[in-house]
Amino acid sequence: MNQGPLRIPLRLLLALLTLAIPSLAIADDDPTAPARGVADLTQGMAQSIGEELRELSALFQGLEGEDLGSQLLALGAELTDLGLIILVTIGLLLLLRPLARPVFNRAESWAQKGDVRLRTVRRTVGVLGAAVADLSTIFLAWVAGYAIALSAVGELGTMETRQSLFLNAFLMVEGFKAFLRVLFASRNPQLRLIPTDDAHARYWNTRLARIAGLIGYGLLFLAPLVSQAVSTALGQVVVLIVMVLAFFYALVIALRNRDEVRERLQEQAAASKLLFTRTVLSSLAWVWHWVVILYFGALAIVTITQPDYALAFMAQATLQTFLAVAAGAFLAIVLSQATAKKIQLSSERRRHFPLLEQRLNAYVPIALKAVRFGIVAVVVATVLDAWELIDFTGWLASEAGLQTLGVILSVAVVLLAATALWLAAASWIEHRLNPDVGKGRPSAREQTLLTLFRNAVAIVLVTLTVMIVLAEIGINIGPLIAGAGVLGLAIGFGAQKLVQDIITGVFIQLENAIDVGDIITAAGVTGTVEKLTIRSVNIRDLFGTYHFIPFSSVDSISNFTRHFAYHVGNYGVAYREDVDEVTPHLEAAYEDLKQHPDADIRNALYGEFSVDGVASMGDSSVNIRVRIKTAPGMQWAVGRAYNGLVKKHLDAAGIEIPYPHRTLYFGEDRSGHAPPLRLARADGTSSEQVSEPLTAKGDTGHEAQSTDRADNPR
Repeated sequence: MNQGPLRIPLRLLLALLTLAIPSLAIADDDPTAPARGVADLTQGMAQSIGEELRELSALFQGLEGEDLGSQLLALGAELTDLGLIILVTIGLLLLLRPLARPVFNRAESWAQKGDVRLRTVRRTVGVLGAAVADLSTIFLAWVAGYAIALSAVGELGTMETRQSLFLNAFLMVEGFKAFLRVLFASRNPQLRLIPTDDAHARYWNTRLARIAGLIGYGLLFLAPLVSQAVSTALGQVVVLIVMVLAFFYALVIALRNRDEVRERLQEQAAASKLLFTRTVLSSLAWVWHWVVILYFGALAIVTITQPDYALAFMAQATLQTFLAVAAGAFLAIVLSQATAKKIQLSSERRRHFPLLEQRLNAYVPIALKAVRFGIVAVVVATVLDAWELIDFTGWLASEAGLQTLGVILSVAVVLLAATALWLAAASWIEHRLNPDVGKGRPSAREQTLLTLFRNAVAIVLVTLTVMIVLAEIGINIGPLIAGAGVLGLAIGFGAQKLVQDIITGVFIQLENAIDVGDIITAAGVTGTVEKLTIRSVNIRDLFGTYHFIPFSSVDSISNFTRHFAYHVGNYGVAYREDVDEVTPHLEAAYEDLKQHPDADIRNALYGEFSVDGVASMGDSSVNIRVRIKTAPGMQWAVGRAYNGLVKKHLDAAGIEIPYPHRTLYFGEDRSGHAPPLRLARADGTSSEQVSEPLTAKGDTGHEAQSTDRADNPR
């Protein structure tokens, strides 16, 4: 498999080595290919360096003393003009930099003001402002150098190549140093992007600036100047010396600070609240020095073997990596700080929707984690694309990339819409169930139906969301729907009673047949409804027994507390009483009932009273029916109060409310005489026979009339 220019294959430890050999082929089925690749690489490097040294030796051997002296004089004259440009450019930069110092201080002061949630944004703006001021001084010095080169040195309006090389190298190197000052900002801690103290900021800024100056001026200015003025071979030697020095300098710095940087990274990992950040920092703490060594080693090898492409590639890849990581970190920090403060609703909204604020604060961290995951994925893909490990930009422009992005956006929109619908439905139900707003405390029926509706909405939303998401990512949901139908049918057959309970309960709730607190008769049990669910009703009877009755066992329901009720009373009077005389007393008792001292009794009367007349002819009494319309559930209390008043009125009128009567027959002999009745005293001391009518106690404990002849009771 042939590799493109500077493409780094994913091959374990050969990743660094294959940077130097773009045409290195590694056969997947050849186990000796990696070893042969390393051998070819080292052999090629040795041959290349040997050829450069032989050419350089031949160059010096071919030069005689006089020719060498003349060339050195010519080179000295050229370097004099170049030295003037260097002196002016660098001197002007040193003069302009203190003038930008107040701008840095003002930017730092401005970044610390304002709302805490916007502190990161203000700090970013301050850092950018300071960077612009720093780059402006570099640009002005660069322009001044160009002006000197075009006007004061050599012919007017012309510039030598060596001068252009220095000015271009100056602009790039000093620009990179300005970038380092943005990261470390040794004099302005609030503008420092790398979290460290002033001493460490100065240390790393100085060391990295030295490496940048050595590589930049060495490769962009010194090596091309030597190649132009002397020979290409000598220029290659300069490149080799510069990169070897840079590599060993970076190696010494990495190994010297290995333990200290590890400890600082571990401290930052322990202080981080994000699992991903802790994992990355903890892993980086143990391998960071190897990353630095491999990076500068790769830079050295690629620069030596492919000088035409190496520096541009490494600079572009490094810059793209930093920008991707910095942008991702900035977005993550801004999102974290923007959502660090919990959402707070107004007191009025909290009164209407007590749980809405809690739901929003629960969903925001989940959404933030999803956004962070997306940011990390994009940053990782961009970094891999920068080093040409993957072609992320090409994939984004391809049909597959656009389709994948469309799917991701569609899924995100579906999830957001489902969340919004759930928040709206749950908040509306919460508002209806809130006793402090609206129509007050909802009825038991409303509570049950709204709870059922909330559960149904949740199930429907989850099901539809899952189906739509699966369809969006390309999964055929037809078999899933069919399988769900078969599974539902099987569950329905296996749980018929449960299904019957639920279906019956739904219709009972929809028809508003029962509420909690109602007195009903269901499945032969009469009592007060204490709990009502979608599949059962729980009743407490008069004796305190708690009955759990599933709706599948309920054929009919009798509700004694719905709309209104009647107290129906049958009041018996003696047969000798005149019924027409009894009715006014019953009406008078109702009039007294309307003036009852208990307000609940008075308020329970709906003003409808009727004496229906003689309802039946009993064994001992004539029964007169009375009906009183009452509030639902109050018919028993009203009936008890009315019964007491009826007793008082009939007693006052001398109207008998009879006991049950019984006539005793003792029989008679052939002559028609009744047999004697033997009586005994209560103490049992004596007895006597009498033939007169006597009064005895009946079976019921009440006095009954007894005679010495047969009486027909009715």
